[in-house]
Amino acid sequence: MAFAKLPKGTVDSLLKDIPKLKKILTYHVVSGKVLAADVVKLKSATTVEGSDVKIDASHGVKINNATVATPDIAADNGVIHVIDTVLIPA
Repeated sequence: MAFAKLPKGTVDSLLKDIPKLKKILTYHVVSGKVLAADVVKLKSATTVEGSDVKIDASHGVKINNATVATPDIAADNGVIHVIDTVLIPA
């Protein structure tokens, strides 16, 4: 799990700082249903948090520094692409 890669105490710290936690979580979300076939055509995407993430599909698919481990998991409210690293907005 990506959160397990964070330095010890990071998750506990985030749980005490709800605005920062919300910013990080919404940085992982893009509006709309964007399937892997669409993602590989993009160079970037704007997140719900408001910042852009970089997309590189030259060798697998990377979102910023995270690798997409499992794409296109259907959910009731969209589609999930599992990544191996927590994305941290600037």
